[in-house]
Amino acid sequence: MKKTILFTIACMASVLLTAQEFNFNISLNTQKATATDPKIFESLELALKDFLNTRQWTTDEFLPEERIGCNLQVTITAEAGNTFKADLAIQATRPIYNSDYQTALISYVDKNIEFEYEAFQPLEFGENIFNSNLTSVLAFYCYVILGMDYDSFSPFGGEKYYQKAQDILNNIPPSAANRYKGWRSLDGNRNRYWMIESILSPRTRNMRQAMYDYHRLALDAMSDNIDEGRSVMASVLSVVEKVEKGYPNSMVVRLFALAKGDEVVEIFKGGTRKEQNDAIRVMSKIDAANSSKYRKIRG
Repeated sequence: MKKTILFTIACMASVLLTAQEFNFNISLNTQKATATDPKIFESLELALKDFLNTRQWTTDEFLPEERIGCNLQVTITAEAGNTFKADLAIQATRPIYNSDYQTALISYVDKNIEFEYEAFQPLEFGENIFNSNLTSVLAFYCYVILGMDYDSFSPFGGEKYYQKAQDILNNIPPSAANRYKGWRSLDGNRNRYWMIESILSPRTRNMRQAMYDYHRLALDAMSDNIDEGRSVMASVLSVVEKVEKGYPNSMVVRLFALAKGDEVVEIFKGGTRKEQNDAIRVMSKIDAANSSKYRKIRG
């Protein structure tokens, strides 16, 4: 009996370790949803936390301190009965070695997502079936974040998670893809389809290696030698520039600018004049709308 109890406890501990890859903070902005009972949104917030933070997304062990820190802000933009439209602001971070600094992996807003929800409704997801647009969207971004996180620790380490994100996209039924926008190429050039397409495209593969270099060889190394780390980062920006040239306006480069733009400014403020000029040129090219921000590198 004692052995049985110990075995059960060990199994429970194993489940706890292999689950909970994420530590999502959830916030709902419902100011525009004046006709919906607030209790529905309270229920939705709890359901989101349970779905994102307690589901097992990988087979790897994650200690509590290893969970990926994420923020999800859901801004309700329209309502009609139990059908809602919302903007999802998604952020995820990665700790930097030997520091208390967190670098952004992704900072992106997916707009006008339509979904249905009723109070106390559990959020269900199956990898090979379509349960709902909301859970498909959330699972898609969870796997993208996992791909980015794993890529940042080992070259191309996130491949299988990016493939899972692509599988979700491929498993959206045509009827659902027609109704819920963002899953098809014809829905625009900035959506989930183009996000995963550009991440996995052979034309941007060097970007994946560059993201490992950026995190492990540049940021993680800066506690030992900040100048050497900055030099590696300058080489990364050169790769980003080449990727942009080979695949103009790709979403993967856009995601880099959104997540890393402010960080690049601060890091290259301490660089050589050549490093500063090169950083300004590259970042202004890939993020032209914010070129004035990058000129601040020179003070």
